[in-house]
Amino acid sequence: MEDKQSAWSKSIPFSEQKVIIKRMFQFAKPFRKTFFTAIVFALLLSVVNILLPRIIQTFMDDYLTPKTATTQIIVLFATGYFFGVLLKAIIWFYQWFMYSMASLRTFQYVRTKLFEKLHTLGMRYFDQTPAGSIVSRVSNDTETLYDFWYVFLMLLTGIFAVGSSFIAMFQISPKIALANLLFLPLLVVVIWYYQKFSSRIYRQMRERLSQLNTKLNESISGMAIIQQFRQEARLNEEFEEINDDYLKTRYAMIKTNSLLLSPIINFLYAIAIALSLTLFGIDALKSPVEVGLIYAFTTYVQGFFNPMSQMMDFLSVFTDGVVASSRILKIMDEEEYTPQQNPDASEVIGAGKIEFRNVSFSYDGEHDVLKNISFVANPGETVALVGHTGSGKSSIINVLMRFYEFSEGQILIDDKDIREYPISELRQKMGLVLQDAFMFYGDIADNIRLLNKDITDEEIKAAARFVQADKFIESLPGDYHAKVIERGAGYSSGQRQLLSFARTMVTNPKILVLDEATANIDTETEGLIQEGLANMRQGRTTIAIAHRLSTIRDANMILVLDKGQVVERGTHETLLAQAGLYADMYKLQSVEE
Repeated sequence: MEDKQSAWSKSIPFSEQKVIIKRMFQFAKPFRKTFFTAIVFALLLSVVNILLPRIIQTFMDDYLTPKTATTQIIVLFATGYFFGVLLKAIIWFYQWFMYSMASLRTFQYVRTKLFEKLHTLGMRYFDQTPAGSIVSRVSNDTETLYDFWYVFLMLLTGIFAVGSSFIAMFQISPKIALANLLFLPLLVVVIWYYQKFSSRIYRQMRERLSQLNTKLNESISGMAIIQQFRQEARLNEEFEEINDDYLKTRYAMIKTNSLLLSPIINFLYAIAIALSLTLFGIDALKSPVEVGLIYAFTTYVQGFFNPMSQMMDFLSVFTDGVVASSRILKIMDEEEYTPQQNPDASEVIGAGKIEFRNVSFSYDGEHDVLKNISFVANPGETVALVGHTGSGKSSIINVLMRFYEFSEGQILIDDKDIREYPISELRQKMGLVLQDAFMFYGDIADNIRLLNKDITDEEIKAAARFVQADKFIESLPGDYHAKVIERGAGYSSGQRQLLSFARTMVTNPKILVLDEATANIDTETEGLIQEGLANMRQGRTTIAIAHRLSTIRDANMILVLDKGQVVERGTHETLLAQAGLYADMYKLQSVEE
């Protein structure tokens, strides 16, 4: 953790910032026409801003000073200035509207791409990365990009405004215009220092926010356990500590912005105005200087510094956006992908025969959790996996389902390498039922079909009847459209498991994988669960992790695992006769029951 924090405490080098910005620009390409249109309006706006002071200058110097203004001339100049301001407002509106739309679409596009990327990552990534950290990057960091794109609008409009204002000042007085240009090196130094110092603060702030989201997500998910063991005070202290750390980084950011952004620009602007008026005063000692000319020049000085002030204000947004972008790109660059099938994989699962040949597997690349696992599950047979916690049962399921890549050996389906089957074929023909039946927010029908529009209501009802779930569903208000809240709260564990069975069977899989599917069922629905399982296993090759050994007596083969190895194999009766590890486990469970 200390190494990670120290990494996030460093500022982002300028060379790295350039790479980050260049890569983020790739996401804006689909919307480049809208961005370009907004930039054209920004250029037109700078032209209008130059012309408006000239109208006032001409009116003051040519008509007010010599006292030759008539009612008609006054109305003419007032009308001209009014339409100039109106034109400015229209151009300004379209500039911001077009750019805002492009920014909105871009950050939504990035969020979608990031979400799609997460679905390509392997289970190992999610095992090693806190869920709250991922949520923070998909929600908070992408949200930052909406304002981040405005930085480049401010930069372009600032360049247009500064350039046009300097040209206008140079036309009035080259000497005084060049004197004002001397402030630019000071601004460059301030910008360089701000970027170097603030990027470190923003990286720390983003990391603290990520930790805050992680702790929040963990606390909400585990609220029942927290309250059960009366850990509220401890969790409150931990959350407050992280929140205080986040607050400190925010304080540091505010102090930095308060010192180095608008205040210093306004200070330099005041000095520039004083310098300009002083130089005009010196010139006035030699020959008269027109009042309108001074008005136009000071207006251009304001137009010269105002964009810089806005750009400086947006530097904080820029730094925040660069840091957020670096965190987003870190996920986009993540290479912990799901195991890949062969490029030309096109096989189709037929009979559903499964074979493991000397399969070894490690989660960390160093310590094998599976060691030379070999067995055959013929079509229609049931192979049960039993063993103590950590023996490797779930790891066999993980490599069979292609959640993780095995390191040695071979897994065959219908005597063909598992990599020869498209992942879509594996997902369609292999049905997985987990110990913890996860339910999504929505209704019963949505949780069975999982938003697959190809699955009809009739197929949903048929699957529910098949696994004995129809009785309790039809007793609910709204039956198949009964509401399901987050994680299926309000339904018993057995009811959730029956719905999980229906979700699996509605696709009619050829291979059935049960990961301790009967471990958490309640006695009320135990009979329905067993009957549903019996129906599901008929005519299907089944790999089942068994928690209750009494439920696998009829298995065609039972594999007893210990420390990643198969130490016993056989039927229920033969294993009991061997009086080995399986017999000991069975006797122990029989005594407990």
